[in-house]
Amino acid sequence: MPAFSTTAPAAARVQIQNNSNERVVVNLSGRLMLSSSYAEFDCKAVEMSPSEVVFQCAAFPAIGERIVAYVDHIGRLECTVTRHVDHGFVCKISTTDRKREKLAAQLTWLANKHQFNLPEDRRHERVAPNNNTSELSLDDGRNYPCRIIDLSMSGAAVEIDVRPAMGTPVRLGNMRGRVVRHFQEGVAIEFANVLSREGLQMLV
Repeated sequence: MPAFSTTAPAAARVQIQNNSNERVVVNLSGRLMLSSSYAEFDCKAVEMSPSEVVFQCAAFPAIGERIVAYVDHIGRLECTVTRHVDHGFVCKISTTDRKREKLAAQLTWLANKHQFNLPEDRRHERVAPNNNTSELSLDDGRNYPCRIIDLSMSGAAVEIDVRPAMGTPVRLGNMRGRVVRHFQEGVAIEFANVLSREGLQMLV
């Protein structure tokens, strides 16, 4: 996870506790799937705490419906809709204590990134591939199945069970890169060479 800048303004940094219900503004894009129809929709997580998330989405699930969402910077979230609000709905996040602690750390970084105008992790627009199944390979020959959450010209976010160390050289399909960030459900990879727009379109 990116370190805070030592030159940030002398203001109080936000610290999110894993047992806190206080939500912070995040405005993160993603996709969600409804349990009732298995249909997928673009969504935006507008506010989030370690236990709740507020979504805006074209879908309008019923109270009590379970959804699975993949949110930029956060990863996979399993949620249950608890109430409707203007232009969206609130979900209770179902997760383990360990993952809730990781989510609190992610939200802490996001809250301070907005407050101190810290740089984004990725330089290019991200897209979700039509075929999201792939394989992550290490230089020692080990291979792991993974799911591509999103791709950009400079990198990718993948859902995977293992966490190679930061800086580890990897190959995602035919693309060489290195691990630059860990998040709740996987890792972020920076490609060794920036793709052209045509090259990115060939992957999605």
